Amino acid sequence: MDPKRIAFEERGSGRPLVLLHGLGDRRQSWTAVVDRLAADYRVVCVDLPGFGATPAPAPDEPYDVYSLTDDIHAFCELHGLDRPHLAGNSLGGSIALELGVRGLAASVTVFSPAGFSDDVAKLGMRAVGGLSRLATRVPMPVKERLADTAPARALARTALRGDPRSPTAKATRFSVRGLRKGSPFIRMVSRIAEYEFTARPIGCPVTIAWGDRDRTLLPSSAAHAHRRVPNARMVSLIGSGHIPMADDPVTAAEHIRWTCRAADLGSPRAAARNAAGRARRTESGT
Repeated sequence: MDPKRIAFEERGSGRPLVLLHGLGDRRQSWTAVVDRLAADYRVVCVDLPGFGATPAPAPDEPYDVYSLTDDIHAFCELHGLDRPHLAGNSLGGSIALELGVRGLAASVTVFSPAGFSDDVAKLGMRAVGGLSRLATRVPMPVKERLADTAPARALARTALRGDPRSPTAKATRFSVRGLRKGSPFIRMVSRIAEYEFTARPIGCPVTIAWGDRDRTLLPSSAAHAHRRVPNARMVSLIGSGHIPMADDPVTAAEHIRWTCRAADLGSPRAAARNAAGRARRTESGT
């Protein structure tokens, strides 16, 4: 799709850091993390095609992890984001890893990325896809009322949040706006169920973090991720669910910052800065 149509917002200045949300989400999911990173980076939050304020590709156009990877690459080129740091959650994590494989990222930090589920978990995702398609036959007002019932809200908190009883989880609910025939969510959910990240080298620092209470993409998927991305720094996020940016934005931001710094300290420009700093300290006798 035309990268000019991709909605985004940015804050801060410095080395670019692009944040990619998950399936059915939007760029605002990163708000609490952005506040902690904008002092050091030019943070760019993107609405992936089909979500938030970005329109979906036409029905006859490709629409999967690989096409979205192409779209984000084109977006970065359009806005002069040369090899940015990348962070992504779920679907956004898969896109970030695919960009890393292409050599288009300075660093990659991902939270519960799709593409590492075992066969049993894939069956579960296929079932979710089937139920979602069935839900498209239910009138929207009925779906809205059902989503606001206490059992549905409890299920949403359990599926998406680390601690369903926490005050911040109280407002969590399933969005049913995407449960329409031909909607971006319906088009993408089956493709996510079939997508598998294949082992390929990623030549930049990578952190793969998984919430130990993730009930959407199970923490056991981290073992598959470690085998396919052996150079990754693996992290368990204690008490977090599928969206760590909501459950623990402080820790999520620090893991992003750690990976960015690992890349920046290893870059030739950063190495030159460090060498100059050491030389000045030597000359001053410190």
